[in-house]
Amino acid sequence: MRLHNLKPTANSRHRPKRIGRGPGSGHGKTSTKGHKGQLARSGGGKGPGFEGGQQPLIRRAPKRGFRGVATERWTIVSIERINALEGDAQINPERLHQAGVVKRNGVKIKVLGDGELSRALTVSAHAFSASAKAKIEAAGGTAQVIPGKA
Repeated sequence: MRLHNLKPTANSRHRPKRIGRGPGSGHGKTSTKGHKGQLARSGGGKGPGFEGGQQPLIRRAPKRGFRGVATERWTIVSIERINALEGDAQINPERLHQAGVVKRNGVKIKVLGDGELSRALTVSAHAFSASAKAKIEAAGGTAQVIPGKA
C-alpha cells in the first residue's frame, strides 16, 4: 500500500454542514446559533483562556524573572570541545559554527576552562575565563580577545 492508494472507507466521511443557505437547507435563519445571546453574535463566545469566571491558569501561575530584548546572549564553549576539533590550529567563532559547536553564527562566545588542551591552538573568542586562558597558554597557544563590547 502506498500513499496514493489511500482513500477513506465508504460512508466514513460526512458532508460539511452548510449553514446560512436558506430555510430549505434545514440550517437557515439563525444558522444553528439559536436566538440572540452571546453565542449568536458574530465573534461571540469566550476566549481560549477563559475558565468560567475563575482566575485563569496563566494569571494564577507565579511569574519570575525578566529577559530584556536588548540583552546580549552568550554562548559557552569549553576547552574540552575545542580540543576535540580536528584540523587547523586557528579556532574562531566561524570555525566553531561550522563544526557544530555553536548553533547560531554571530553570537558572543566565552571560553571556559573545563577539560584539558593537548595541542597549541590560537583561539579567538569574545571572552575567556582565567583558567581557560591559562590552559591555552600552558599548551603553547594564544588566546585572542575579539574586540567589542564584552
